[in-house]
Amino acid sequence: MKIKRILKWTAAVVFLGLFAWFFIAYWTSSNDCDRKTAAPNNPMKAIVYCDYGLPNLKLQEIEKPTPADDQLLVRVRAASVNPYDWHFVEGTPKIMRLMGVGLRKPKDTRLGVDFAGTVEAVGKNVTQFKPGDDVFGGRGGAFAEYVCPRAYRAVAIKPANITFEQAASVNIAGITALQALRDKGNVQPWQKVLINGASGGVGTFAVQIAKSLGADVTGVCSTKNVDLVRSLGADHVIDYTKEDFAKGEQRYDVILDNVPNHSLSECRRILNPNGKYVMIGGGGPNDSRWIGPFGRVINTMILSPFVSQKMGMMMADPSQKDLAVLAVMMQSGKVKPVIDRTYKLSEVPEAIRYLEQGHARGKVVITVD
Repeated sequence: MKIKRILKWTAAVVFLGLFAWFFIAYWTSSNDCDRKTAAPNNPMKAIVYCDYGLPNLKLQEIEKPTPADDQLLVRVRAASVNPYDWHFVEGTPKIMRLMGVGLRKPKDTRLGVDFAGTVEAVGKNVTQFKPGDDVFGGRGGAFAEYVCPRAYRAVAIKPANITFEQAASVNIAGITALQALRDKGNVQPWQKVLINGASGGVGTFAVQIAKSLGADVTGVCSTKNVDLVRSLGADHVIDYTKEDFAKGEQRYDVILDNVPNHSLSECRRILNPNGKYVMIGGGGPNDSRWIGPFGRVINTMILSPFVSQKMGMMMADPSQKDLAVLAVMMQSGKVKPVIDRTYKLSEVPEAIRYLEQGHARGKVVITVD
């Protein structure tokens, strides 16, 4: 009986300790907005959000960054919106807040990742870029007039035959599609590849990249996007308003699932015995607001050891090398970014709201004047 009492009181103390930690951490969580700062000496415009939620996004003047020894100062000409941005704006799935993005309010008050622009200055250790170079890539806080990416990270020379708006759309979506097909899917010539959500940001890149790898590509999209997906090189297009791909007789070697609106068992049914299922990290419409796509990820991890098919989720790994690969593909005409709409920097909330609806054809781009 004494041991039971000890265990009971120990559990109670641990629970109360965790509750107290959460309570204190929640109410003491802060960000730059809580610290009064003087007016910027060298101002630039940028999107800032002090609290979670789209209404809290503001276009403000902040201090223009100065490049460190290994950085570039890039004048942003265009940026693009990703589901990634919406998740950070809303702080969902809420497990993200426990993982360090901020319990009560966002720790990082800047937003945006994908950018394209012109180098204005370089740090003293930078040799591969120079002022005047047009570049594209990824850097936090890209919804702004300037960013300072590290020269050895996700930044590359922009191909001359694409616009700044097109280049700004590439980083997350293009790298995700490339790594999902080439690395996770290990797509080989003449393999049959199904891309669910073929008309979205990742999907439009994936169709073109899969074709460049020599695959037989089937794209799944709505009626209004059938012609678009076919124009990108898809060999077959399934209109999901008329046909359920999971009930068809065709079997696939790789399924790239941008819109997880079918169960894993349904996807497995149309996957070859040694096929690969790759879920992109955006999540589906029925995901929990608390854990998002992680429930489905756990299901794939539990299922994988017991089936011959390989199943998993992937998120893009920022890569200068892969940006260079995509640049070559765009220079040669094998890949061309698809842009749905463009918004001004002051209209970022509207752009994110539009993307959140889930009907964007390709990418949504922010122009920075």
